[in-house]
Amino acid sequence: MSGLELFAAALGVIAVWLTVKQNPWCWPIGLVMVLLYSWIFFEVKLYSDMLLQVIYAALQVYGWWQWTRAGDAHHGRQVTELSTRPILLGLAAGAVGSLLLGAAMAHWTDAAQPWLDAALTGFSLVAQLWMAQKRVQCWPLWIVLDVIFVSLFIYKGLYLTAALYGLFTLIAVQGWREWRADPALHA
Repeated sequence: MSGLELFAAALGVIAVWLTVKQNPWCWPIGLVMVLLYSWIFFEVKLYSDMLLQVIYAALQVYGWWQWTRAGDAHHGRQVTELSTRPILLGLAAGAVGSLLLGAAMAHWTDAAQPWLDAALTGFSLVAQLWMAQKRVQCWPLWIVLDVIFVSLFIYKGLYLTAALYGLFTLIAVQGWREWRADPALHA
């Protein structure tokens, strides 16, 4: 565990909690966190996770815009639900992305866990996109992914990050509860 990992983890808790509360400051705080984690994951050879953090950086900017400028009269998005077809398309895209990235990482890098890391990356991108669009389905997907991330990070000796993702799991459960109860979802 390093001071950098500790700082990134603290920012992560703040960012995810602000996301649950639908506070748009979650995005710039999250941006700093993902940039720090890109370096941390590079150091432990979790290259797909490193790449994921770089993509997250772009999605943090997208999410910030979606939450503050998109929607009617530029007041930002409201919580909504996806129908079955977009859910299946998103999950299919996550699976295809996982397979392509896993094959690339297994073939061209010395990645520690190329297939698992790639699968977590592919599906995390789907969850992050849904979160930026305030889709309630982001939360159950995050719950599943966070539980798997915990195991991976314990395996890699990133115990603080594993604890962080354990906390993310609990916060995601709370996020799912709060977003499902959001009045905009039932309007």
